[in-house]
Amino acid sequence: MHGQLLLLGVKGLKLTSDEVSLFKKIQPGGFVLFGRNVESPEQFRALTDSLKDVCEIEPLITIDQEGGRVTRTREIANEPPSAQQLRKAGDMKKVGGLIARHGMITADILRQLGVNMNLCPVLDISYDDHSDNAMQGRCYGTDAQEVITNAGIFNANLRHGKVLSCAKHFPSCGLADVDPHHALPFVKKSKEDLMTSDLLPYTALMPVLDSIMSCHAHFAAIDPDEPGLPGSFSRNLLTQLLRNQLGYEGVIMTDDLDMGAIVNTYGRGKDVQMAIEAGNDMAMICHQTETAGIALDAIKHVANHVVDESLLRIEKLKKRIVQSPDFKRTLWDKYDAEVMQLRIDTLGEEAAKMADNSSGENYSPVQDY
Repeated sequence: MHGQLLLLGVKGLKLTSDEVSLFKKIQPGGFVLFGRNVESPEQFRALTDSLKDVCEIEPLITIDQEGGRVTRTREIANEPPSAQQLRKAGDMKKVGGLIARHGMITADILRQLGVNMNLCPVLDISYDDHSDNAMQGRCYGTDAQEVITNAGIFNANLRHGKVLSCAKHFPSCGLADVDPHHALPFVKKSKEDLMTSDLLPYTALMPVLDSIMSCHAHFAAIDPDEPGLPGSFSRNLLTQLLRNQLGYEGVIMTDDLDMGAIVNTYGRGKDVQMAIEAGNDMAMICHQTETAGIALDAIKHVANHVVDESLLRIEKLKKRIVQSPDFKRTLWDKYDAEVMQLRIDTLGEEAAKMADNSSGENYSPVQDY
């Protein structure tokens, strides 16, 4: 059962025999899929069906389908507008309607693909829309209330469409000074300041979030005695603050442990054990999936009561999974056309038909993973 605490990536367009053997042995709690796994909607649906076939317990099939540059289906479908493009599209009434449509269309598309959890909404506040910290274009607001309103609309409509949500990146990546894909960001903001800004979207939306993702950034004021400790490994942040103080009872998962912020310092095994002991219920390994056996062994060194509590939270989450309908090309084409219409209504007809380039001055792997 320890494998339920792992979320694993898949190498290519279909499972290899080695992956089938590994996944049957590990029995992971779920999978994380990326652009590298996408060739056609039919192929992708066959892949998600095959992932379910190797699991004895219904797996979470997750993806980052935010819109904008974080759109894993961009090679096979129209690219939805980004959170930033949506929030800048007009007055509050228009923006709310566009975001609601985005949530509903995203759910329709993901269910056709066999995906049951979307790793969003982003709840980070954008303190600088031009910052090269991997968050460019991905934030629903420049203050807490704007994020609560806009991300809340997306979250509600995604879940209404029978796809689970995952809010990220707790407590904040909007404050990051560097891209965690490359290195560990350092943040000096105090807990008191976080409570009146970055944490407000979490406290406001917590009752309607299916899960929360922890971030790879060091919060010096939270962990002054452990310099360089990532927030995703921080018991002070995840257990003391998020669970005990804020009262969150749902699943917490790490961001990808294969990011530079983690692999530059920690080895496989130690990272997973630290993540679970800090308060995460699931550890995410998106690229070095061949190390899943090491990760599984590490979880077996975690105290039984900690693992048991995580298993109960994961089981409760999975009871909310809704089975995907059969794939129909006519529906896929209909939903794809709706995405283009959403682009037109958000960006204008001319801009909607142009390819976006929102990669930032420094290259971030986030859009091409």
